[in-house]
Amino acid sequence: MASTVTTSKDSAAAPRPGYGRLLRTRGAWTFLLPGFAARQPFAMLTLSIVLLVQHTTGSYGAAGAVAAVTGVSMALFAPCSGRLADRHGQRAVLVPGVLVHTVSGLGLTALALTGAPLWALFAAAVPTGASVPQIGPMVRARWAVRLKGSPLMTTAAAFESVTDELTFVVGPLLATALCTAVDPAAGLVTEAALTLVGGLLFAARRGTQPGAGRDGHTRVEHGSALRVPGVRVLIAAFLGIGAVFGGMQVSLAAFSQSIGEPGLNGVLYGVFAAGNMLSGIVCGAIVWRTTPQRRLVVGYAALALTASALWTAESALLLAGLGLLVGMCIAPALITGYTLVDSLVPAGARTEAFTWLTGAVALGQAAAVTAAGQLEDRLWAGAGFLVPMAGTVLALATLLALRSRLVPGPRGRTVARGVGHREPAAVD
Repeated sequence: MASTVTTSKDSAAAPRPGYGRLLRTRGAWTFLLPGFAARQPFAMLTLSIVLLVQHTTGSYGAAGAVAAVTGVSMALFAPCSGRLADRHGQRAVLVPGVLVHTVSGLGLTALALTGAPLWALFAAAVPTGASVPQIGPMVRARWAVRLKGSPLMTTAAAFESVTDELTFVVGPLLATALCTAVDPAAGLVTEAALTLVGGLLFAARRGTQPGAGRDGHTRVEHGSALRVPGVRVLIAAFLGIGAVFGGMQVSLAAFSQSIGEPGLNGVLYGVFAAGNMLSGIVCGAIVWRTTPQRRLVVGYAALALTASALWTAESALLLAGLGLLVGMCIAPALITGYTLVDSLVPAGARTEAFTWLTGAVALGQAAAVTAAGQLEDRLWAGAGFLVPMAGTVLALATLLALRSRLVPGPRGRTVARGVGHREPAAVD
């Protein structure tokens, strides 16, 4: 990625915004540790559903469709969850959400094991997805409160991306191991149990959550973050990233099955996630001098290029190598997108903005899981890899056409109706 880093002379003049300095932020560990535990189940959910439903129905198409309903439901309800958290506090949203998700996940498991019709699985998938705890956005909102525009915000975004990807290294491996070595339902049951315990632990850390309904000492006007033009552009970019995640999950499972090594699925996905994690670490360690808008465009172009080569892989080794490269290109795009939220969206709407982006990834993933499942059932093993190519190319075209909207307006003026940290004022 095109970038310039500061010289040693520059670094000596100002403290380097590295991970050590970030992790010394007062109160950080009180929400980081429970936050990590609480977000782990999210990395297991889609794959656990795919493996369970495919086992009980024999169809990747059906499995992908059920997982897709879960993802769509999460994408639709996540912004509502974020908006309620901005208004009423994170704990008030988390506790009931965690309880609903646990019950719904166990209900979906029971229906799948008893051979319930597909429509019943769809019905259970709706509350399961709608109640997914939005831990990642909530942690990012807590960082934003703690750092308040500090240069460490980019480092925090990188750290959160690394944390997310660490869960996506462990989660798929754990889900695959449980579903293949223990029982097809073990992955989803474990996901529900971890959500309950981790979510309640995170909710208990009340001291670091953003103040409900306030930005500093000024009452926040509760408008939707979606009205900020730059947020809509970022949503399009994150939809493409979701297409990569969804397409990879189904296609890697089908590819591993086709070569008679189903247990290899978790390893291949873990390599992909490891690439994401490693590049995220590097991104957070660099002091960037190029604009985040430029970094996003260049990084996304690299992502589209590497994702377009996945469908050509004919061996597990080549697929692992390409998956590693794709993962390495995802982290810069994710980190830069989340960093841009800090400059585009007022503090009182950031949790909602983060959940829009998380929801966009889930929606893109849901669409990709469905499309990839159909392609795997109807064409050849690995045909689902065409989905990440299509998703990233379309998102890149949108990003190039609308990149000017990612430039933030001056602080202190309302850039979108109903969203602001001051009283709304007319803007010519």
